[in-house]
Amino acid sequence: MSEEAQELEVPAAAAGERLDRFLAGQLGLPRNQIQGWIRAGRVAVGGTPARASRLLEAGERLRYTPLERSQEGRVEAEPGELAVLYEDASLVVLDKPAGLVVHPGAGRGSGTLAHFLLGRYPEMAGVGGAGRPGIVHRLDLGTSGLLLVARSHEAYLRLSADFAARRIRKLYLGVAYGGPPAGSGRIEAPIGRHPSRRKEMTVKSDGRPAATSYRLLASARGLSLLALELHTGRTHQIRVHLKSLGLPLVGDPVYGEARWRGLEKALESPLKSFSRPALHAWQLRLAHPQDGRPLAFTAPPPADLEELWRRISGEPLAMVLARSPEVWP
Repeated sequence: MSEEAQELEVPAAAAGERLDRFLAGQLGLPRNQIQGWIRAGRVAVGGTPARASRLLEAGERLRYTPLERSQEGRVEAEPGELAVLYEDASLVVLDKPAGLVVHPGAGRGSGTLAHFLLGRYPEMAGVGGAGRPGIVHRLDLGTSGLLLVARSHEAYLRLSADFAARRIRKLYLGVAYGGPPAGSGRIEAPIGRHPSRRKEMTVKSDGRPAATSYRLLASARGLSLLALELHTGRTHQIRVHLKSLGLPLVGDPVYGEARWRGLEKALESPLKSFSRPALHAWQLRLAHPQDGRPLAFTAPPPADLEELWRRISGEPLAMVLARSPEVWP
């Protein structure tokens, strides 16, 4: 990583967050590594060296000078299939299949998207955090669709800053039980760790601010096809927000419900057997990190989601999307 000082502006959504947690999240680095920079006096807020526990305010500017990273924790390149939708010298846009882990973690030391990225783009080894080459955001294991990756250090910093400032827009497709209270709307509900189930998130008054917009694209037999835009990036945000609205995603093993029991018998098999959250990262809009030109990408829904909606409604999902008007909330 470059020894040059870098800057970030604190977005409104990060107000009240600890300095070390915010910077680690934006740069995709381990929190203890960021704390090392802070102890070394390499992180300042408003021009003044700050403590790791400092609570940030919207609009504040952070200035940090990275220390050289240890080689420990780096992933090794592995051959693997990648669905590349776009690539240039700065970035890569992928269509991630459901079931592919984005980067190594507890119990998963190989066979991740990070390993496959290094197999195809070895220059990414020096980009981003150790174990997360080029990765500026992530998708849950069971979520399919668009994933943006940086190929250079400069692009990594720009894209990380754009994500932090919510300048990169992400639109998802989801199939949920029930119907929303209106054809479109915005869910604003803070999200935090569940008090007793520590691997889960929940809506709670002392959680971090979170906002999701939704638009109803179609409904059939007690289920809804929704377009969803994230305005913040909390863990499991769409899944938690939809559950809080009484619209759990089909197939969600953590936040879902067995609502198929109350629907007609013909729906039991396709709903009960859908083995992942019915969520797909569908569209992405951003400014190119090098020259600022607008970019837009779409990942067609995968076969399992297509089949699910066909069995629910009798209509191809592609046909529904083709006749939908502009769906960005």
